[in-house]
Amino acid sequence: MEILADIMLGIGAIGAAVYCMVLSRRLRRFNNLQNGMGGAVAVLSAQVDDMTTMLNSARDAAGESADILTDLTERAEASAQKLELMMASLHDLPDSDHMQAPEPHKTDAHQPHNFQQNMAQENELAPMFVSHRMMKAAE
Repeated sequence: MEILADIMLGIGAIGAAVYCMVLSRRLRRFNNLQNGMGGAVAVLSAQVDDMTTMLNSARDAAGESADILTDLTERAEASAQKLELMMASLHDLPDSDHMQAPEPHKTDAHQPHNFQQNMAQENELAPMFVSHRMMKAAE
């Protein structure tokens, strides 16, 4: 009876060893970096690292853009307030003779160069566009 128990124990041990070898081969093929799941896991891990880095850089860039946009918005609001004050101060100015627009001159239809000269003289009185340097000097 003891011999029979020893033989069955030996057969069970040999069966367990064969089963472990089969599992070992399957696990080795599964973790193969070139063909198996190990390669896929390694590639996905690298992609996750790259995406994390890109996400962090995008988050930093968005934060910087938000700060810049906030600063520009504050500057625009300050400029709008200054423009409102300037417009309000223009309404308070009295009408003066030298600030009035010149009366239109009579021109002949046959002399187009006189019209251009008159327009140039009228445009010299008031500038159409004002540079930022002039605006800063006016402040």
